[in-house]
Amino acid sequence: MEYLTMTIREQKNIALIAHDGKKQEMLQWCIANREILKKHHLCGTGTTARMITEQAGLSVKGYNSGPLGGDQQVGAKIVEGQIDMVIFFSDPLTAQPHDPDVKALLRIAQVYDIPIANNKATADFLMHSTFMDTCYEHQVENFKQAVEHRAATL
Repeated sequence: MEYLTMTIREQKNIALIAHDGKKQEMLQWCIANREILKKHHLCGTGTTARMITEQAGLSVKGYNSGPLGGDQQVGAKIVEGQIDMVIFFSDPLTAQPHDPDVKALLRIAQVYDIPIANNKATADFLMHSTFMDTCYEHQVENFKQAVEHRAATL
């Protein structure tokens, strides 16, 4: 089998992440989308998760801050099939000391073909998609099989 069928269920597991310069924008976005978000399981990194919980009134499971490994924790949860979607308001105008971690998170989201929004407009499109209220099945390349095949042919 070259592809695996992955299912994103009606109730999504959504990771919420924001760089410092985008935290207020994320908070306002969460408040504006509270009625949609409260139907789903939410998690997030460090201050972002705490801020959304305290100020938007949403329950958000917190991981470490991004620079302290939170991005990698979210990436690991994607690999384990425990995160279906990532909303990551990144700050393109500020250098991030943990940029390699951010790139690794974005890469793993691509590998597992999960929706990822890195700005408000894309997040709005995801939140208001008809897929937010339904199951979504998609094909993901069977990377384990592909790696085993490559190793066998070396």
